[in-house]
Amino acid sequence: MFLFRWIRRTITLILIVALIAPGYAVSKVWGAANNPIVRNADVIVVLGTAQLNGKPGEALEARLKEAQRIFELGFAPTIITVGAGAPGDRTTEAASGKTWLIANGVPRKKIIAIEEGRDTLVSTKAYAKLMKKRMVSDVIIVTDPYHCQRAMTMANDQGVVSTCSPVQSGPNTISNSGFRYLIREAGAYLVYITVGRRGIQISDHLPGADIFTKVAP
Repeated sequence: MFLFRWIRRTITLILIVALIAPGYAVSKVWGAANNPIVRNADVIVVLGTAQLNGKPGEALEARLKEAQRIFELGFAPTIITVGAGAPGDRTTEAASGKTWLIANGVPRKKIIAIEEGRDTLVSTKAYAKLMKKRMVSDVIIVTDPYHCQRAMTMANDQGVVSTCSPVQSGPNTISNSGFRYLIREAGAYLVYITVGRRGIQISDHLPGADIFTKVAP
């Protein structure tokens, strides 16, 4: 009888968690996207996404425009672009972002390109390492609205203080990206806070059967 009650309670608890956890993740992702808080910081970080032969794709260009906007408003004195290239690329997301910013009036000496990372966690570790080396701790992350919560959580876990300034144009604004992006990011955020912090990373770029990778502590 005791064993039966224990099994029933365990199953009930699992079902409750299974119902509550996704709702919690969706609310966190939605809240960060719709109620961004941006304050003055040491650096602005532009998280990388697709570029083609040195030309930023629509999503990356939207992030660069937002970074330029808040830089010109004086929120931070330095912009960091981050992101490696895909196999076969002649340049990187970070380099193409830096080139775009220079071409659009941001002084070269105010931009740092970190050509590392093809997923959010690796990119976050790369720029956080540089920030610690320079002894600065406050960052404004520029990315898509529904990506903000996960990006900020990863940054905070790396020991930097983050806010997020989501894009205001391009294909991944709230109005353009829609419900599917919200659910995808809620799932990615939930996976990160449950297993990602324990060393199992789900990459933004690894396909199919190779999606789980063990990350060295």
